[in-house]
Amino acid sequence: MENITPQSPQSEKKKNILFPIILAIAILAGVFFGYKEYVHGQTHEKTDNAQVMSNMTPIISRVSGYINEVKVTDNQFVHKGDTLLVLDNRDQKMLLAQTEAAYITAQNNISVAKLSANAASKNINTSNAAVNTADAQIDLAKVNVWKTTQDFNRYANLIKDHSITQQQYEQAVAAKEAAEKQLKVLMDQKNQVKQQTEVVVSQTQTANQQISTADAMLKQRMVDVENAKLNLSYTVITAPEDGFVSKVPVQNGQLIQAGMQLFSLIKDNDVWIVANFKETQISKMLEGQKVEIEIDAFPKQKFEGIVSSFSPGTGSSFSVLPPDNASGNFVKVVQRVPVRIDFKNLDNAIAKKMRVGLNATVEVILK
Repeated sequence: MENITPQSPQSEKKKNILFPIILAIAILAGVFFGYKEYVHGQTHEKTDNAQVMSNMTPIISRVSGYINEVKVTDNQFVHKGDTLLVLDNRDQKMLLAQTEAAYITAQNNISVAKLSANAASKNINTSNAAVNTADAQIDLAKVNVWKTTQDFNRYANLIKDHSITQQQYEQAVAAKEAAEKQLKVLMDQKNQVKQQTEVVVSQTQTANQQISTADAMLKQRMVDVENAKLNLSYTVITAPEDGFVSKVPVQNGQLIQAGMQLFSLIKDNDVWIVANFKETQISKMLEGQKVEIEIDAFPKQKFEGIVSSFSPGTGSSFSVLPPDNASGNFVKVVQRVPVRIDFKNLDNAIAKKMRVGLNATVEVILK
């Protein structure tokens, strides 16, 4: 049989006193930390639904074509203006040659139209001179008609008295009739010259319109040439700014279409945080409030930030298929509002190590 040593009443008493003390200390500690967290919660809002973001510029081809050469690789750093891709430009060169030939033809058409207008203008001057000559001849013919008419009238009176011979009278009649017919011929010739002048004026107007049309066509051909040059320049795709190239999924010989996104360019040293706070957390948040930032990739470092702006809508409202709460299948879900937080005094060395999508924990100081 085992020997059981009886405990003394004093030891039993100490145990009975120690337990309530420990319990009281635990309760007080719980109350203290609970109160501390409550007070802290009244002046801070925290979330771990946050990521590092940066400007991502899509590299898009403006023309269709086959890739001749890929000048960059995955994750490569490039400077603004560096060549990223080179496309086969033979089609664009042929189009440029065609537009330049059409431009030269348009220039020649203007020259021809101007020569036609000048010739028509000279014809107008000639026609006007012919009209003036016809007017002078008509005036002279009218004087001749008047003279022969006067002679005829005198001879008509003299023939009655047999003061002149019949032959003289007949000569006066013939002279009068010849003068009248000559006047009629000159009047008809003048009308013909006037009609020719009207035709020449119409031709001149047409020639001037042809000059305007040819000039407009020349401008159109000039635009075509510039557009062809622009499309030719688009066959060399360059970096729009400094940054890191994302994954490059294209290769030599691949056919790409105009407007096709090839890959992205992430701007260097330009990063911020997008934190998705619950809608119940943003009532006391304001722009300009300080933020404490922790990034999982840098566990031993804390960063300072500032609330920069709030999204005009919740994240779900900008999704590809936003929820339609009027459909009848409504389930209330707490929405999240994207908040942009900018870094303060971020070291350049750290900024270069930042990558888009890194997880972060942010705490906004509401004071």
